[in-house]
Amino acid sequence: MNLSDTPPLPPAATEPPAAATAPAQPSTAPAHAAGLSLVNLAARQRMLSQRMILQTMLAAQGDAERMQAARRSLQVFTESQAHLEATPRRMEPTAARRIAGTYHGAQGVGPTIHGFIERVRTTLDRISEGNGRLAGRSLAELVQLTDPVLDALNTATTAFDEVGRAQSEAIMRELTGIVTDIQGIAREARVVSFNAQVVAARAGAHGREFAVVANVLTDITSEIDRLTRDAAVLADRSRRSA
Repeated sequence: MNLSDTPPLPPAATEPPAAATAPAQPSTAPAHAAGLSLVNLAARQRMLSQRMILQTMLAAQGDAERMQAARRSLQVFTESQAHLEATPRRMEPTAARRIAGTYHGAQGVGPTIHGFIERVRTTLDRISEGNGRLAGRSLAELVQLTDPVLDALNTATTAFDEVGRAQSEAIMRELTGIVTDIQGIAREARVVSFNAQVVAARAGAHGREFAVVANVLTDITSEIDRLTRDAAVLADRSRRSA
C-alpha cells in the first residue's frame, strides 16, 4: 500500500473520535501494571503510543505478526488508561482534582487520548478487512495524531509526577514533625532522669533502687536520641532526592 496515494484527509470536525468519553474503569490495576507507580505507568503510555503507530504501519504492509502485536499493545494501552483515569477515586481531594482536571477538565487531555485509541482500533479493523483505501486514510489520520497524543500523554505524566512529589513532600513534613515531637519528649525525659538521679543520690542507701530506675530511663532517652537523629537524617536525604 502506497500512502502517497491516500486521498486528502477530511476536516477533523467531520469525523470526531467515537471514544470521546472514558471507558468503564476497573477498580484495581491490570496485571501488566503491577509494580508500576502511577507516574511510571503514565510514562509507559507514551512509549506504547509510539509503538502502536509503528506496529500499525507495519501491519498495513501485510505483516500479520505486527497486526497481532498492535492489538495486544492496544489492549494494554486501553486498560492502563482506564486505570489511570480511575485513580482520583483513590486519592485525597487535592490530588484527585488535579488528575481529574488533567483528563476531563476544560483543557483536559482525555478526549485526545480516547480519540487516539479509537483511531488505532479503527485502522486495525480496516486493515484486517482488506479495504486498502479506507485503511490508508485511517492510517494517515493515525499518523497525524502522533504529536497531539504524545503531548497529551506528556501532560498526564507531568500531572502524576507533580501529585507524587506533593504527596512525598507532605509525608516528609509529617515525618519531620513527628521526629521533632519525639525529640522534645526525649529532652523532657532526660530532665526527669537527671532529677531522679539527684533525688536518689540525696536519699543515699534508701535511693538505690530509685537510682537504678533513673539510670534505665537515661539509657532509654539516649537510645531515643540516636533513633530520632537517624530518622532526621533519612528524612532529609529523602527530601533532597525527591
